[in-house]
Formats: sequence, C-alpha cells, structure tokens
Amino acid sequence: MPDTILDLPPHDVPVVFTRDQLDWLPWLEPMAEQDLTDRHMAGLVDAARAKSAYFRLLARDPDALQARTRADKDIFYNPDAGLPRAERELAAAATSRFNGCIYCASVHARLAATYSGQADAVQRLLDEGVGADLGERWNAIVAASVALTQTPPAFGAAHVDRLRRAGLDDLAIADVIQAAAFFNWANRLMLSLGEPAAIDGKAA
Repeated sequence: MPDTILDLPPHDVPVVFTRDQLDWLPWLEPMAEQDLTDRHMAGLVDAARAKSAYFRLLARDPDALQARTRADKDIFYNPDAGLPRAERELAAAATSRFNGCIYCASVHARLAATYSGQADAVQRLLDEGVGADLGERWNAIVAASVALTQTPPAFGAAHVDRLRRAGLDDLAIADVIQAAAFFNWANRLMLSLGEPAAIDGKAA
C-alpha cells in the first residue's frame, strides 16, 4: 500500500444514513486505471470495477482482492438455496448501520429496498437504527447481524433459535452469518481507507 495521504478536493461528507447513491473518496492513492495489469484485472474479477477508486486501491494486493471479491459474490449472488437476496442485503445494511458506515449502508439499504419492495421498512432501519421494528423476521435478522457485529461471542443459540422461529432454515441462517460477518470486516476496511462523499449536493 502507498503511504501518501491524498489531498482531497472540497466535498460534502454525508452525515446522515441514506439510500441515495454516494461517492467514496480514498485517503490513499489508488492505482491508475491504465496501470492495471492482467493480474490486477484478475483480482478485480469484474472488469467494470476498474472504474472504482476503492477497488483500484485494493488492487494493490490483487490476490487478496480476488479472494475478497469471490467471497463477496458467493455470499450475495449465489441463488442456490439459503436466504433471499433482499435479506442478505438487509443483513449487510444492518451491520453497516450499526458500524456507522454511511457509504456501505447506502448501497445495501438501496439493494434491500429494491429486492424486497419494502422501502419504508428499510428507511426505518436507516432513520431509527438497528432497534427499529421491521417485523419479526427482519427483526431477527437484524438482531443476529448486530450481535455478530458488536462482538462475535455475543451471537449465540438464542439468535439461531429466533431465526428458526422466524422461518429461516440452516442455509438461510448461514447466509445471515456470512453477510453480517463479511460486512463487519468490509465496513472497517472502508472506514479506515477513505470517506463517503455526496453526489450533486445530495445526502450532505
């Protein structure tokens, strides 16, 4: 990783949780798009991610980035059984809301709202926090995600039992755990490498 801190241009840093699309500005120099080699592109997995400053920053360690991206895609995009996509995104949004990652919360709350059709409930999570009443099934998913995020030993049999009572089978419960665990790590990485920025004055 480079050790040069970037001098960012003036910008509005969002201070409230939102489903608006946000930008993200790195504090360290990402790779230039034209400098990405075949190895870096393999690490990105999706060529379109070369447009993202975040992924070009992580591409400085392409092997770690490739492992990270393949895990991400399997947790969130694999349709073989388990939790519906909307609720995987809900777990990521709840984790990000609890961790204070405004950028990640915006992305995954937007996806949770899109896939579930329950934009009002997702917005309550953003506005009121992880204690918002979203209905028992979603409350159970949020509670399990928050326990894992706060400290993994806080998650236990009671959370699993509650998820089962809410209708989740073992594969769906595994998806809650994986989505929350992944974003518990991803939030901390993103929060330590840069900051969100409003686009066109929105969400400032």
